[in-house]
Formats: sequence, structure tokens, C-alpha cells
Amino acid sequence: MKGAAYREIFIFIAGATPQVITETICVLAARKPPVLPDELYIITTGMGRRRAEALLIEKGVLKRLADEYGIPPIPLKPDSFIIPEEPSGDPLDDIRSEQENESMGDLILSFIRKKADDPAARLHCSLSGGRKTMSFYLGAALQLFGRPWDKLYHVLVSPEFESHPEFFYKPRRDKSIEVGGRQLNTRDAEIVLAELPFIRLRGKLLLEGTGFKELVAEGQREIDIALVQPELRISLPRRTVFVGEKAIKLPPFHLMLYVAYLKYKLYRCKYPERPYCLDCTECFPSMLELTTKPALEEMAKDYMVMVPSRTGDLLHNNKDGLGTDAIRQAVSKIRKAMTEHLRDETLVSCFSITTSLKEYANTKHGIRAEKSRIRIDDAFKI
Repeated sequence: MKGAAYREIFIFIAGATPQVITETICVLAARKPPVLPDELYIITTGMGRRRAEALLIEKGVLKRLADEYGIPPIPLKPDSFIIPEEPSGDPLDDIRSEQENESMGDLILSFIRKKADDPAARLHCSLSGGRKTMSFYLGAALQLFGRPWDKLYHVLVSPEFESHPEFFYKPRRDKSIEVGGRQLNTRDAEIVLAELPFIRLRGKLLLEGTGFKELVAEGQREIDIALVQPELRISLPRRTVFVGEKAIKLPPFHLMLYVAYLKYKLYRCKYPERPYCLDCTECFPSMLELTTKPALEEMAKDYMVMVPSRTGDLLHNNKDGLGTDAIRQAVSKIRKAMTEHLRDETLVSCFSITTSLKEYANTKHGIRAEKSRIRIDDAFKI
């Protein structure tokens, strides 16, 4: 990643004028420090792909851009093109009908959702090309799934150079091009990359749908409910979890485990420089990590705050550490207690112990609450 904090992913909407791609790359490459693509994707149609390949690859525009600006080869490959398909399986050649627009919207949304699931990647999305509906879908998808570090751009070019068949970026060496029977010099061209602010809803809404219309309806429902994540405070001496004003009393063993999961989020975050957790689960431990003897000895320090007279028995009865069955039962009972007291599925999913991605062979568990909203009284740091 060229020593950067993120893998830079460039995503473009493009149609008949792929110039917006090279113009954007040119501006970002000229920044200090330069922002260069590790991956590049073009969301387009079959016609748009043919146009982009003819100009950017066959005509050698991308190679010239990289050579002139002294940057690594720009990674445009066959799988860089994201194109919806006809019912027959052929690439969609244009977007005209309502069904074709909906298909494009679903494709853009699922693609952005997938790319935004990688916490090590930063998305640079340009909505300058293609049909207006495609630009709308890209902006909306980024609102639903974009993270604080993702970017949305619109490239602006001097009117006389905009969409000119010979103008793809501002060359290092000035040259003349003909426009309407008169000669213009590229030194007079101005390219402005406007970064567009957008409202980021990721992590603030519970979105489980797959289609664009379904997700918009879910998002609107969540906004209408207008839930704000309350503070999560743990009082070990009182053996109580406070979710906002709601108090949930837990048995010492259950609270000890609950605090252990919270400590992974607070003290073992893999991305401490990021201000929000959103739906990141990188800090979630596997259950096996809590079954070791050292893990129990660490947890027992918090148990000592709650019931000092019984801490010796806890360690004696579990000399080799806790069993997975005991942990699973405690996790289940903690969720039951949260459900009974909070009476709201969104809050329960946020403050109970839940699983991370299902495809992990060793399923991991953790608490999805924002780390900035967590406070533990009288706890020992790990």
C-alpha cells in the first residue's frame, strides 16, 4: 500500500466519456502526498466498457498518463469493469427501462457494500460519468455503507475542454488541440476535483436487505425510529450494566464475562486511530481465547471487585480455565437479560454479545457498541 494507512480503491461511474476517469486520477496523483490506485473499478454498461477499452487501453491513454506523471501502471483489468447483466446473461448494453435502472442500482449498492466491508480499504468514488441515475445510486450507496475515511468526488473541467475527444488529463508538456475550428492550449485547461460531503449512515441503521428499494425502506424506518446509541456503563461494585437510564443487574460470573468482551473492544482495537467502530468486528475474540487459564486469571480480577470471598472458589473449580459450554450458556443468558430489560431489538443487537462473520471456522463473539460510549467503573485494564 505504498506505506499508506489504507489500500486505495478507485471506483468510477462511466459512460460515453471515460475522460472523467483519467482526469480524476491525474488530480489525485498530483496531490502531496499523491493518492494512487491500488485497485480501479469502472461501473458501466457493455457500451461504456467498449468505449473505455478503446480509448484508455487500446489508444494507450492510461499508460501515457502513468508515464507522464511517473506513477506505477494503473491497474485496469478485465475484472475492473462492473456491468449488470441482461436476463440472458449478456452484459447490459444501455440503461433505458425502469427494470434496467433498478438492476443497475442493485449492482452498485451490492458492490459498494462489499468493498466497504474491508476496514483496510479507502474508497474514492467518482460520480461524474454515466447516466444521472447511476450517479445517484453511487452517492446513495456511499451514504448507506461509506465509512468516515471514504471519499466522494465530482470532477469539473473547463467547458471548452470538457468531453473533448483529445483531452483526457492535463499533460505535463503543453500542447495544442483544436476546438470548433480554433486552437486551444492545454495550459489553459483547469481540472477541479470537488470532494462532496455526504451523510454517513453506516453503523447507525440496522440494514439487512439486499435490494436498493428494500434498503431504502429499512433505512427510512430506522431513521423514523430515531434511535441514538446511549452510553454503556458498567458498575462492578453494584454488579450492574447501565444502558442509558436502564439498569440491568447480572450475576457476577455473567458480568465478569461481559466485561471481558468489552475490554477486547476498549484495549485490543486493531484500528485505534479510527474514531468510530461502526460494524468493525476485528476486536472480537474467539471463544477459545477466553477458555485459557491466563484469561480466567485476568477476568478473576474483576470478579474479585464484585465477590472477593468467592474468587478463590472460581479459580479452584476451573483450574485449567473456563469451558466453552459455560461461556456459551453465560452469553445466552446475558442476551436474555438484555432482551427482557431493553425491549428493543436494535439496542439488544448493539449491547448484547453477538457473533461476527459466520464464515469464520472458529466463530468470534463480541459487543458492537461504540467504544467511545463504554465506561467501566473499578475495572482492571488488560
